[in-house]
Amino acid sequence: MSTTGVSLKTSGFGQTRRRDAWWVQQLVTLGVFSAFVVYSTWAAFQGEFYAWGPYLSPFYSPELFGSSSHALFGPRPEWWPAMLPFSPAFLILWAPAGFRITCYYYRGAYYKAFWADPPSCSVSEPRKKYRGEQSFPLILQNIHRYFLYAVFIIWIFLAHDAWKALWFTDAATGDTTFGIGIGTLVLTLNVILLGGYQFGCHSLRHLIGGNLDLLSKAPVRHAGYNCVSCLNRGHMNWAWLSLIWVAFADVYVRLVAMGVWTDWRIL
Repeated sequence: MSTTGVSLKTSGFGQTRRRDAWWVQQLVTLGVFSAFVVYSTWAAFQGEFYAWGPYLSPFYSPELFGSSSHALFGPRPEWWPAMLPFSPAFLILWAPAGFRITCYYYRGAYYKAFWADPPSCSVSEPRKKYRGEQSFPLILQNIHRYFLYAVFIIWIFLAHDAWKALWFTDAATGDTTFGIGIGTLVLTLNVILLGGYQFGCHSLRHLIGGNLDLLSKAPVRHAGYNCVSCLNRGHMNWAWLSLIWVAFADVYVRLVAMGVWTDWRIL
C-alpha cells in the first residue's frame, strides 16, 4: 500500500474557524465566578452582620461557634489561635466551596474560562499536551463525592434555618409567633435551589445506579435514579442559579442586620 505523508500545522492560541461569539460564555463565566469568589471570601472574613432575628446567612450555617443566638456550641472557642482571625464561616465554608470547585459541570466551565483548557470547543489552546486529572493537583478532583456527603449535611441545616425563619420573637414580650418575611422567602428559595443543584449531582447518579446491571430490578433505586437524572438535565441552570442566590441570601441578611434594608413582613 502506498502512503502519503501529511504535515499537520499546529494552530495558535485562540485560533478557530468558528464564526459565532464563542468567547462570550467564557467571559461571563469568568466574571460571575470571579465575583462570587471575591465576595464570598470577603463575607467569610467579616465575622459579623451574618444573623438577624430568625435569619442566618447560608455562608455561616451551621454556626458551630459564634456570637449570634444561632451558635450551636457557644462563642469563639478557646483553642482557636489568638493570632489568627476568627469567623464562624471558616469552620464550614470549605465543604460547599470544595463541592463546587470539584463539580463536574464547574470543572468544564472554569477549565475553559480560567485556564483556556481549551478556551471552547474547536478552539486551540495554549498548550500542546493533555495533562488530565491523573496527577497532582487535579487528581484531587476525584474526592468530589466526599464533598457531596458534607454538603448534604449542611443542606439539612439550611433547611432547618428556613424553618426557623418562620418564627419571630417579639423583643418586648419575648413571645414567638409564626410569620413570613421577605427573608423567609429568600432563605427558603436558597434551600430549594441548592437542593436542585446537589440532588442533581453526577456523583449521586453514580452512587444510586452503581453496581446494578438492571435498575428496574431495584424499584426504589430506579425511582431515585430517575429523579436525580431529571434534575441533572438542568444541572447547569441549578448550578448558576444556586450560586447567585446563595450570595444574594448573604447580602440580604447582612444588609438587614446592618439596618440598610428593612425586612418586610408579609404575614
